[in-house]
Amino acid sequence: MNPVIEALLNRSSEPKLTTPAPPASVLEQAFACAARAPDHALLRPWRYLVVEGEGLQQLGSLFEASATDSDSERQREKLRAMPLRAPMVVVAIASPVSHPKVPVQEQNYSCAAGVAYLVLALHSAGFGAMWRTGDVAERARVREGLGLQPTESIVGFIYTGTVTAEKPAVPRAEVSQFVSRWPQPED
Repeated sequence: MNPVIEALLNRSSEPKLTTPAPPASVLEQAFACAARAPDHALLRPWRYLVVEGEGLQQLGSLFEASATDSDSERQREKLRAMPLRAPMVVVAIASPVSHPKVPVQEQNYSCAAGVAYLVLALHSAGFGAMWRTGDVAERARVREGLGLQPTESIVGFIYTGTVTAEKPAVPRAEVSQFVSRWPQPED
């Protein structure tokens, strides 16, 4: 089987991650893969923040600071602990630019495709990854704390590290369940 196809068919989201995190050489290669995402007009409408070490505690504090008055103490603790699920979190940011032929939505999709390539590259290098987003990505305090511009958005928090345990295989849909022909062939 082709190694690309094999990696795609075997990749899964990995929620249980520990040290070590991907080293700089693996990250550089994974980001180079992310930059190969479809990108109409070569706008490169993305950027990434790598958070590890003490930065994970700071990210947790930022998440906690984004809590609303209605959040319970338990919810605040959960926000604070979220970044500690892995030894590294990569914040994927869609950073669209004004262009007469490439709408913002297409640029955001380009960033998302790049994140998928990033996750696949990490998997291929022997590391696990979990793409999470959630409402924390929309919170003004988090966006400001991470230095996002008003036109930017968080596409995901990519938790990555070494997989701690095999998880059961996830049932996958048969292709025929989500692919059809249009127009429908006549009988």
